[in-house]
Amino acid sequence: MSNTPVNPNEKFMTRALELASKAWGKTHPNPMVGAVLVENGEVIAEGYHRASGEPHAEIEVLQKVLHPVSKDTILYVTLEPCSTAGRTGACTEAIKSAGLKKVVVGAMDPNPDHNGRGVEILRAAGIEVVTGVCEEDCRDLNMIFNHWISQKTPLIAGKVAISLDGKIATRNNLSRWITGGEARKDVMRWRRLFPAIAVGVDTLLQDDPLLTSRCEDEEWCPWRMVMDGMLRSVRSSRRPKLFEDEYRDRTIIVTTESAGMGYVRQLENQGLRVWCLPGPQTRIGVQALRERCRAEGIEGIYLEGGPTLLSGFMEERGVDYMFVYQAPVFFADRKARSVFRGLRTESLEDILRLRNLRRESFDQDALVRGYLEYPERMQIDEALFGNRE
Repeated sequence: MSNTPVNPNEKFMTRALELASKAWGKTHPNPMVGAVLVENGEVIAEGYHRASGEPHAEIEVLQKVLHPVSKDTILYVTLEPCSTAGRTGACTEAIKSAGLKKVVVGAMDPNPDHNGRGVEILRAAGIEVVTGVCEEDCRDLNMIFNHWISQKTPLIAGKVAISLDGKIATRNNLSRWITGGEARKDVMRWRRLFPAIAVGVDTLLQDDPLLTSRCEDEEWCPWRMVMDGMLRSVRSSRRPKLFEDEYRDRTIIVTTESAGMGYVRQLENQGLRVWCLPGPQTRIGVQALRERCRAEGIEGIYLEGGPTLLSGFMEERGVDYMFVYQAPVFFADRKARSVFRGLRTESLEDILRLRNLRRESFDQDALVRGYLEYPERMQIDEALFGNRE
C-alpha cells in the first residue's frame, strides 16, 4: 500500500465525479455534473444533475444545507458553474447568495461563449476559485457534450472488438465472441451514454442486432440507425428485429436518394423513420448525416458497424473517437477479416493516431480509447473507395 498522502482536492473531486456518473446517459443535451460541499474536511452535502430540466448539481447540493455555510466551507464541482439563467437559474448567483468563499472546479465550460465566465464572476465577487482539479477525468466524463457544444456537431465514435493481430472475424465471418463478458458489459454501458447507435446494413442482415443497452435489470433504447444506402434491408427475405420490436419507433433507416421512394414509403408505412440523405453514389454522406443529426438534436453516435461502415466513415474523416477492445488471441489467418481498409498508408506520416488515450482492463481483455487524429495528407485507395453502402 502506498504511503503517499491523498490530495484532498482530488479526493473530493473524485467523489463529485462518482456522483455525476449516477446520471450516466440521462442528462442530454446537458452535461453530467457532480458537486460536493466540504466543511472542515468532512462532506456535509452531495448532489448531481439528474436530468435535463432538473436542478443543476450546485443548486441541488446547496439546497441540502439547512444552516448557513461557514467561511471554511468549500464547494467541489466537476464543471465550471454556469453563469446564465437558463431554466434553473445561474449557479454563480446561487453560490454567491450562499456565502461560499471557495470553489474548486474540475473542467471549464467548453462553450466558447461561456468558457471562463463563471470563474470570472465568482472571483469578482471575492470568492477563491481553484481550477483544473482532475481536469482530464472531468472532461472525459462529458465527451459528447463537449464536442456538441464546441463543434456544433454530433460526436461520432467507432467501436471495434479485435484480436491481437487486428482481426474481427474468421474467414467464415464468425465473430461471437472475440472479447469476454466483462468487456461486453462495458459496451452496454457506453450504449447507455450515446443518444444513437449505428450499424451498417451488412451487420444488420448478418447479426440481426437489437441495439439496445442492457445494463443489469434495465433495458434502454437509444435511436437505432441503420446505414443502408440502397435499402437492401427491405429486400431481405428475413425481416430484422429492429423493424418490428417494441422499439421500432426508435429505428432510423439512413439511406440515399438513389434507393427509390417506393422502398422509402414502404418503411414509413411500417412505422419506421427514414432519412434520405445526399451522398456520393450509394454511400451515406457523413457531412449530410452530421447536419441531419444536428437538426434533430442527436448529440452523439456510437458506430458498431463492421469494416465496411467504419472504413467508409474514416475515408471521409467522419470518425471522431475510437473504442478498441482487444482480446488476447491470434487468428493467424491471412483470410480472416481485418477491421479497417481503404487507405493508402505509404509512410508512417500517413497513419491515423489516437490522442488523449484512456486505458482499461476487463478480465483478460483491454480497452484503448481516444480521439482519432487524421494525417494532413490522407490517401484513399481508389480501388475500394466508392464501392460501399
